[in-house]
Amino acid sequence: MNRQVLLFVSFLYVGSAFAQVSYSVPEEMAKGSLVGNIAQDLGLEVKRLMSGKAKIYTRNNDDYVELNRERGVLLVKERIDREALCSETALCALHFQIILENPMEFYTVTVQITDINDNAPTFEKGEMKFKISETAVIGAKFVLERAVDLDVGINDIQTYELKPSVNFALKLHNKADGNQNVEMVLQKTLDREKEEQISLVLTAVDGGEPQMSGTMLIVVTVLDANDNAPVFTQQTYTSIVTENSPKGTVIATVTASDADQGSNSKVTYSITNTLDNVRKIFQVNAETGEISLRDVIDFEKSRYFQINVLAGDDGGLTDSCKLIIDVQDVNDNKPEINIMSKSNVISEDAKLGTVVTMINTEDSDTGENGKVHCFINENVPFMLKTSANNFYTLVTDSELDREIASEYNITVTCSDEGVPSLSSSVTLTLQISDVNDNAPVFERGSYEAYIVENNAPGLSIFTVKARDADWNQNARVSYILEDSSVNGVPVSSYVSVTADSGVIHAVRSFDYEQIKDFQFRVKAQDGGSPPLSRNVTVRILIQDQNDNPPQVLYPIQTGGSLLAEMVPRSADVGYLVTKVVAVDVDSGQNAWLSYKLQKATDRALFEVGLQNGEIRTIRQVTDKDAKKQRLTVIVEDNGQPSRSATVIVNVAVADSFPEVLSEYTDFTQDKEYNDNLTFYLVLALAVVSFLFIMCLVVIISVKIYRWRQSRILYHSNLPVIPYYPPRYSDTLGTGTLPHVYNYEVCRTADSRKSDCKFGKGGSQNVLIMDPSSTGTMQRIQSEKSILDEPDSPLEQKPPNNDWRFTQGQRPGPSGATGGPEVAMGTGPWPQPPTEAEQLQALMAAANEVSEATATLGPGTMGLSTRYSPQFTLQHVPDYRQNVYIPGSTATLTSNPQQQQATAQQATQQALPPPQASAQAEPPKAVQTPASKKKSTKKEKK
Repeated sequence: MNRQVLLFVSFLYVGSAFAQVSYSVPEEMAKGSLVGNIAQDLGLEVKRLMSGKAKIYTRNNDDYVELNRERGVLLVKERIDREALCSETALCALHFQIILENPMEFYTVTVQITDINDNAPTFEKGEMKFKISETAVIGAKFVLERAVDLDVGINDIQTYELKPSVNFALKLHNKADGNQNVEMVLQKTLDREKEEQISLVLTAVDGGEPQMSGTMLIVVTVLDANDNAPVFTQQTYTSIVTENSPKGTVIATVTASDADQGSNSKVTYSITNTLDNVRKIFQVNAETGEISLRDVIDFEKSRYFQINVLAGDDGGLTDSCKLIIDVQDVNDNKPEINIMSKSNVISEDAKLGTVVTMINTEDSDTGENGKVHCFINENVPFMLKTSANNFYTLVTDSELDREIASEYNITVTCSDEGVPSLSSSVTLTLQISDVNDNAPVFERGSYEAYIVENNAPGLSIFTVKARDADWNQNARVSYILEDSSVNGVPVSSYVSVTADSGVIHAVRSFDYEQIKDFQFRVKAQDGGSPPLSRNVTVRILIQDQNDNPPQVLYPIQTGGSLLAEMVPRSADVGYLVTKVVAVDVDSGQNAWLSYKLQKATDRALFEVGLQNGEIRTIRQVTDKDAKKQRLTVIVEDNGQPSRSATVIVNVAVADSFPEVLSEYTDFTQDKEYNDNLTFYLVLALAVVSFLFIMCLVVIISVKIYRWRQSRILYHSNLPVIPYYPPRYSDTLGTGTLPHVYNYEVCRTADSRKSDCKFGKGGSQNVLIMDPSSTGTMQRIQSEKSILDEPDSPLEQKPPNNDWRFTQGQRPGPSGATGGPEVAMGTGPWPQPPTEAEQLQALMAAANEVSEATATLGPGTMGLSTRYSPQFTLQHVPDYRQNVYIPGSTATLTSNPQQQQATAQQATQQALPPPQASAQAEPPKAVQTPASKKKSTKKEKK
């Protein structure tokens, strides 16, 4: 680095010093680089710089140099770029002053900035383009752009170079201002067909160290001249087109090329045919040479075409060719189907082979393309027959059923034999008319419906539904209730059926206790002619309602509560006092009864079984317990809502009957009893007594009347009416007991110790109550010895035919038969009973009546052995099925089997002979082990 120092010193009159110092430094020095030792160059001491507070002053505020007062030197403060600082001048310098104080002095400093080769030559444009025609002459000049170098002197541009130099050479011209003009001179002829574009590189080089350069790309485009004509690739083109090809279909493409460029190479195509209609059918794309259809080609009109095509450029140069087109025939005509005659409706009972439609077909094509075949869709009961050339008939092929298919859509398809085959189709709609050939069908084979009893009349019970597969009037179903009877009553008085809807209504209100179910038949009939019908069975089941409260059978409630049960004071825990027996005529859970103790004189003494109604003691009976105990038991069923009945049980705590009798009046004066209830009970007892007396009078009158009739028959030689001893049987016909039970009662002073014995159930006389018989009860003697006695003084002759009885007219109960002679009507008639026998029968009847009322006497207070504390539920007969006469051995029954068995036994038993009857004694009760023990105890007492 060269550094020059110039020192100028001058003295001022004012006492201030003046000096000028110059430095020269290169550009681009690093920050902090030394510019010069200003203290030494000015001859100043460093202390003076410090004391004088030396500083730099500049006008332009250029802050490139700074003063270090401690060292007395100038340093580079910022990077100095000469090209940026002095872009327009070759010489570049910094001017500033250094000022001191005390005394004030100033010095001028000049720092010259010298150039370095830090800039390469550059072109304003990186690329220059020239368009030169291939007809340009040699020596043509083309001016190039000069390069620029920011450096000066030797670092500026020194020379230019152009490469490659095959077609062009570089020429430099010095100008008066010292600059150079750069020219490019053509030195060889250009040919665009050989080289369309030439690329050259212009390089500018400076003279610095190191040497630097800059480049520019020169692109020369050779312009074309119209010196070539278009040329087709072929002189003759061939193509094949099928008829009916769509418009715009490209048939062929002709191609011509031109070696020129630009507008000189642009080729256009045209059709030159003039005499034929080629231009109407074909068209050519002027730019691409594609020949396409302008209209539809029909093979039947033209099978061959020749097209002349011309190709020309913008310079007028041309070339020509021809295109030969062959037209191919295709199957482009579909068969035509013509309906000659058709039927829209056909009956479902039409016969096989019935003609429905006649069809004719035509195809305008020829050869194989004109041969037509027709067929119909499958799964239809029709077929297509060929009657003549291109004539077809559609006929029925199988039986029709409108209920399976009421309408057919028959598709007739006709196709030719072309490749590909063309076809046409037509759809025929055929309606099937209905015939009444289907009877109504119910949805179920039988119906069951439920109705709750006590329904309102007119209630809708159920709906039967039948469907008829026919149509319209033939499918209109009416419902009819068939005539039948239920328990001898017409079913129409129970239910009715709505004719059009099949709704079954209840005509009456049903009672489950009277009728539980019944069935009838409903007929469904259509409206066809003749009508068809079908029946179905409907069963109506009556559902029970809890409409009956429980009925208490035991203990019997009498006026004044005279009945009482006795409990000894020595009774243990669990002693069975009595048993409340109740029934409910309802069924199911409505008849499930439960027993509860509602009120009691002493609740701690008794309890009631919830299910069996047994009243038992729950603790030991003591002397402190009241002698009179009154229990109120409520009997409830399990229905919803529940119904109940209340029974009052009087219990006497005593060891003997005299003790009970002493308290009898107290029972009747119990204040808890309602006065109205006592009145009604007394009134009921009076009515019952009156009715009993009336019945007694009627029975005696009837017996006397029968006795007199028998006497009259005896004197008039008429057959004797058989006589039945007083014995009763079940009359309801629905009894649950398999045998007739006879009771023999042995009473003592203590009713608890009374004994009850069952007699034989099938070997004694029974009174048969035949509800179907309207005649009087007749007596018969079954002792065959009397009828067959040979020594009888009253033997009669057999009666004639006028006195013979048929099986239905024969005297005696229905179904009863006598001996062989009686059955045949030929034997001798038995002797009539004597007066002693008749009197004995009346006395026996009176004895039974007295025994029946013996339980109401004051001696026993109604405490019968039958309802004693030891009497359990298994000894209680079914009160809904049998009628028992208390205190007697008779049972009223209506069981038909029992009647028949009893009647057969009755025919074999007759009254004993008069001599034996007069001496007969009343039968004694057979003693059971229990009765023997009780009689022994009585003797001991």
